[in-house]
Amino acid sequence: MDTAASSSPPARVPPPLLLLARVNTAQMWRRLQAVREQSRLLTGVIALFMAGYLALSFWIFYKGLLWCSTHFPGLGSLLLERLLFLLFAFLFVLLLLSNVVIGYSNLFRNRETLALMSLPVSAQAIFRWKFIESTVLASWAFLFLIAPFLAAYGLTRGLPWHFYPFTLVLVGLFIVLPGVVGTWVAVAVARHIDRRIFQVAAVLLALGALGLAARAFRPEPPADEMIETRVLEVLDKILTRTRLAQYPLLPSYWLSSGVLQWAEGAKGGAVFFALVLLSNALFFGALAFTRTGRFFYDAFSAVQSRGSVFADWGWFRARRRRTGGTAGVPGLMERLAARLPWLGVDTRAMMVKDARMFWRDTTQWGQSVMLFGLLGVYIINLRHFSQQITHPFWTDLISYLNLGACALNLATITTRFVYPQFSLEGKRLWIVGLAPLGLAGVLKTKLALALTTALALTLSLIWLSCRMLELSAARTVYFAVAIAVMACTLTALAVGLGALYPNFKEENPGKIVSGFGGTFCLVLSFVYILGSVGLLAWGSPWGNFGVASYLRSLGCMAGFVALSFALGWVPLRLGLRRVKTFEL
Repeated sequence: MDTAASSSPPARVPPPLLLLARVNTAQMWRRLQAVREQSRLLTGVIALFMAGYLALSFWIFYKGLLWCSTHFPGLGSLLLERLLFLLFAFLFVLLLLSNVVIGYSNLFRNRETLALMSLPVSAQAIFRWKFIESTVLASWAFLFLIAPFLAAYGLTRGLPWHFYPFTLVLVGLFIVLPGVVGTWVAVAVARHIDRRIFQVAAVLLALGALGLAARAFRPEPPADEMIETRVLEVLDKILTRTRLAQYPLLPSYWLSSGVLQWAEGAKGGAVFFALVLLSNALFFGALAFTRTGRFFYDAFSAVQSRGSVFADWGWFRARRRRTGGTAGVPGLMERLAARLPWLGVDTRAMMVKDARMFWRDTTQWGQSVMLFGLLGVYIINLRHFSQQITHPFWTDLISYLNLGACALNLATITTRFVYPQFSLEGKRLWIVGLAPLGLAGVLKTKLALALTTALALTLSLIWLSCRMLELSAARTVYFAVAIAVMACTLTALAVGLGALYPNFKEENPGKIVSGFGGTFCLVLSFVYILGSVGLLAWGSPWGNFGVASYLRSLGCMAGFVALSFALGWVPLRLGLRRVKTFEL
C-alpha cells in the first residue's frame, strides 16, 4: 500500500494567478452574502438606488439626445458626433488618472500585497493579479456611467440589436489601455518619486499640461460678421477647440469611431477600429503581463524601505539635522494647533494625529490633488457661461446647477475621506478609546475637523464660482448659506455612518468606502443633494411675485432645512450612541 501511495501522481497545483483569482472571487462572494444577511432592507435600498440611477440617467440621456436631433435638423448628427468624441476623450483621461491612483494604492500600499510578497509566489504573478484588480476597480464606474448613454444613443438612432454587444466589446478593449498605462505610471512613480529630478520634472509636466489644456479649450466666440453669413462656418468656429478629441492616435478616437461607424452601417470601418483596439490591448497587455513584474519588485522594495520622498533636498536634510536629536520638538501641525487655546489638549492632539496620518498617506492626498485639479479646470471655464448667457432663466438654471456641482464635489470628499476615518483606527481603537476624550469625544473631534475643512473648501469654491458667473452679492450669500448647511449635513452623515458601519479589518480607505456602509453613505448623499437642489430651485426667491410664490419659497426652504436636519442629525446621533456602548 505504501508503494501504491508513493507511486500515485501528485495533485495538480493551479497556476498562482488562477489561484489568486479564485480565492479573491470566493472572498468577494462571501462578503456579498454577509452584506445581504446583515440587512436586507439596506441592501434593497442600494439595489433600488442603482436601478433608479440607471433608469434616470437613461431617461436624461435619451431626452437630451432626442432634443439635439429634433431642434438642430441637419446639425444634430454633427453635434452628437463631436459630443461622443469629447465624452470618450475626457473619460479616457479620468480613467488614466483613476488607474494611477488606485494602482499605486493597490500595488504598494495594500496589506494583502505585503502578505503575498512574503509567500512563495513570484512578483510577476502578484503584479498580474493586482493589475487586473486595479483595472476592474478603476473601470467599473466608467461602465456604470457609459451604459445608459450608449443605450440611449442606440435607441434614438433606431439601431439594431447587434450594436449593443459590439459596443460592449469595444468598451472592454478600451479600458485595458488606460489600465496598462496607469499601472506603468504608478510603478514609475513608486520607484523614482524620491529623486529630486523626477519631482521637478513631474511638477513642470503637470504645470505644462494644465497650461496647454487651458489654452487648448479656451473658446473663441465667432465675430459678428460671421454670424450673418453661414451657420456651418459659425458652428465650425465654435467647435474648433474640440478637434483635439479627434486626434487619430488617441484610444478614445478608436472607440468613438468604431461606435459611429457601426451606427452608420459602415461595418468594415467599425471592424477596423475594433481590430486597432484589439491589437493595442493585446500588445500592451502582453508587455504588462510578461515584463513589468521585475520592475514592480524593485519599486515595491523602494517604497517599503523609503524614509521620505524629500530626502534628496538640502532643506529637508537641514531640517532633519536641526530636529533629529531633540525629543519633543513641535512640528508645523503642533504649532498650528497651539493657536487654538480654546480647545483642550487632548482634542488638539487628536486633530494633529488625524491630520498627520492623512498627510503620510500618499494615496489620500494624491487623490485630493487630482480632485481639486479637476475643480480648478471647472472653475476656470465657468466664466465663459457668464459671457454668453444673459437671459434670467439660463442664469438661474446655471447657478443652481453650479450649486449641485459643488455639493456633489462635497459629497465625494466626505464619502471618500471622512467616512473611513473611524474605521482607519483599526485594531488601535482600544488605545484611542482609553484616552480622556473617550470614543464619543474622538468622534466629535473627527466631526469638527472634517466640518471645518469642508466649510473652508466649499465656501471658497462657491464664492469663486459665483464670481466667475458674475452673480449678485445677494445670490452669492444665498448659495453660500445653502452650501454651508449641506456641508454640515453631508459631514455629519459621513461621520455617523462611519461609526455605525465600521470596517476595522481593512487598512485601505478605498476598499473601506467600497463596502456596504460607504455605498450607503454615497447613496444617501446623492439622494439628499438631488432633493435639496430641487427644493431650492423650485422655491427660488428670484422671479417670484405674489403671496403664493412667497409661500412656496418659504415651504421649500423649510423642507430643505428639515431634510438637512433629518439626514445629518439622525445618523450622527445614532453613531454617537453606538460608540458610547462600543465594546473594545
